[in-house]
Order: sequence, then structure tokens, then C-alpha cells
Amino acid sequence: MKKILIITYYWPPFGGSGVQRWLKFTKYLREFGYEPVIYTPDNPEFMAEDKSLEKEIPPGIEVIKRKITEPYSLYRLFTGKRKGSVKPGFINAHGSASRSVSFKERLSLFIRSNIFIPDPKILWVSPSVKYLRKYLKESPVDAIVSTGPPHSMHLIARKVSKATGIPWLADFRDPWTKIYNFKYMGHTSYVKGIHEKLEKRVVREANAVVTVTNTIAAELRELRGSDVYVVTNGFDKEDFKGKEPESEINFTITYTGLFVAVQNPSVLWKVLGERARKSKVFAKELRIRLIGNIDKSIIDDIYKNGLRENLILMEYMPHDQVVTWQRKARILLLSGGMEPESKGIMTGKFFEYLAAGKPVLGFGPKGGDMDIALEESGAGRMFDFKDKKGVSSWIDEVYNFYKEGSAYPKGVNIDKYSRKNLTEQLAGILDQITERE
Repeated sequence: MKKILIITYYWPPFGGSGVQRWLKFTKYLREFGYEPVIYTPDNPEFMAEDKSLEKEIPPGIEVIKRKITEPYSLYRLFTGKRKGSVKPGFINAHGSASRSVSFKERLSLFIRSNIFIPDPKILWVSPSVKYLRKYLKESPVDAIVSTGPPHSMHLIARKVSKATGIPWLADFRDPWTKIYNFKYMGHTSYVKGIHEKLEKRVVREANAVVTVTNTIAAELRELRGSDVYVVTNGFDKEDFKGKEPESEINFTITYTGLFVAVQNPSVLWKVLGERARKSKVFAKELRIRLIGNIDKSIIDDIYKNGLRENLILMEYMPHDQVVTWQRKARILLLSGGMEPESKGIMTGKFFEYLAAGKPVLGFGPKGGDMDIALEESGAGRMFDFKDKKGVSSWIDEVYNFYKEGSAYPKGVNIDKYSRKNLTEQLAGILDQITERE
């Protein structure tokens, strides 16, 4: 059996979507001839913790945890923010749809963007390279994998691969310089140039590059040409085994995960608010269930449309509980973002929504990767953020199914997104780069 070293910032008990991709690959890699070794921080800055994910780690997997130094404590001291309130990335960029921010936050963003390049995990690169070079002499592997963001993980892998000659696969869960919020980060022209140079080096020097959508792959091929592969995110059938829970009694629209201001589907709240004012029955039956870290501007928008009594807010919860709520929903709400760059986004929850078997109401660029995949599956509809007429009509259609006691058609041809099938694809790419050597 071949052995691979996986360099990832996100690993259980870290919760959220960032951990799911390589946790699930790790779960199935042995079935396709690969023994994973995980290299991850011992003390990462958690956005959310989910100890239930630890049971997904296969027995006997070697997990190397090393201390990481990050600037969050300095940021909290400077801004007065309490522990736990700082999101990954030190401080998030704020686009035009975001709330106003203080001078201290703007200054912190400038420092984060122009000092910590490419991200606040950069301080972990040198000690990691030093440790891994020594480790690999004693415990050799057949390939190295890095997954980003944070893109500092790629810089570790690049240096280690260069020093050892071990083939390297770079996995991009999100774009680097073409991600939607990059333009809001406040980089100087000089720093933008550094990012572009680092990105180009990573993409060109890796033995192979993997990403999650066709749009991102096309962008990476502009830098590299060949050996850029698409292995999407997906769903684990084991998460959905067992008896399907009863659907909620109410007409419930459920969203799970991180919900930021640039994802806010204002048109939906307007449609629901208007319908609730016209029909007391609809108002009584409607529930909006938001589970996870929800931007205050979204909550305020829901209130503004008279839906305060319809809203159910739930804190971040373990993944297995989230899956249950997804399966109980009447509609699953999906939002890829308003920015043009969102065309290449296919959120991890999208695939779980497909597996949950409930109609998906999506918002994002028409013709984007998520729109195409949703259309192919027949599991729901994707709308432009301003398409009030289309959203209203679709809500009426699904509400009629609800009133009649019948089910919206489930998605088709979704097995290709199973985590096991996707791991087989990944193993095929690893076979190519390890057999070349």
C-alpha cells in the first residue's frame, strides 16, 4: 500500500465545511491503495468545534499535530474582541454588502493583508518544513498532498517536495487570487504581485493540481495548462443511512452552515413576507430555520420583511445533527454569493442537500457550476438574486406539493458525488503522479 502525507489546516475536532473534504477522502483512501498520514496544527483557531467528526477518522491513521503560531491574540487585544468571535483568516474582508467596520478593524485588515502573506498561517511554514524534512527521512511517503485555503499549506508542501523530490498534489478547495473577496482585502499593488507570483509557482510546480469545479479548473489551466483535475465535493452515503426522519409539520425552509452578507437572498424574504401578509394560513405554516453562523444583516433583513415570528435561529451543531435537520426540511436553501466570481462556487452543503432528497432553492449566477449541476440533477432550481417573479412562482409550486401532501421529485444521477466514488477518482490521480517517478 502506498503512503501519502496530507497537509491540512482543518482537521477534527475542527467543525465546518473546510474539514469535510479531506476527512472523507481519508476515510476511504485505504480502499484504493493509499495509507494517509495527516499533518495538521495542534492548536488551530477554531471557528467551530465538532467532536462528533472524530469518529470518522479511520482507526490507526497517523495524525501528526504540531503547534502553530497565529496572530489572533494580538488582533483580539487590539480590537477588544473576545475569544471565539474571530473568524478564520484573522479578519474577514468586507464587501459592499457588509456592515460598516471600525478604524481598528480596517487597520487590522490592512495588516493582515499586507504583512501576513498569503495568510495568517504563514508563520507555520518554516517550522513545518524543517520538521517534515526530518520526519520524511525516517518515514518516507509516496506523495504529498496540500489543501488550501489557507494557501500557506501549499507553500509548506512546495518546499518539502522540492527538498525531498517527493511528488506533490495541490488541492484548491477555493480559488486563490480569483476568490470573490480577494478584491476587498486592501492589498497594495506590490502585495497583489506577490500573491500572483506565489499562486503561479504553486500551480505550475505541483505534479498535479486538483480543484472542486470546472470554472476554477479553467482558471488554473490558464496558469498551468495540463494536469489540472476536477474532483468535486460530495456526500457520504453513511451520513444518510437509516430510516428517513419525518418531514417537519410546518412549511420549513432550512439553511445550514456559514451565511454571510454577500449571500443574502433579499428577494426571498420579500416574497415570503408578501405572501405571509396576504395569507394568514401561510404565515402560520411558514418556518425559516437557519443553522450555523449567520450574519446579522441577514437576520435584520428577515425581520424587516415581517418574518420575525417565522424565524428559528439555531447555533452551530455537530454535523450528524445538521444532516438530520436537512432531511426533515421542506425546502433547503442554498446561496453561492452575489459576486461574479461565485460562478465557480459549489458549496459542500450542495451535495448533502442532494443526498437529503428535499427540493433545493438556490441563489447564484446562472450558468455557474452549481446552477448546471442542480439543473442536471433535477433536485431544485437556481435563481438570480433579483428574480422575484421566478422565486415567487417556485415557492408557490413547492407549497402546493406541501399542501397536497405529495413530495417534490428527488434528484437523479447523484451517486457520482458519493465520497467513496470521488475518492476513487482522487486515487487515480495519485496513481499517475506516483507512477511517473
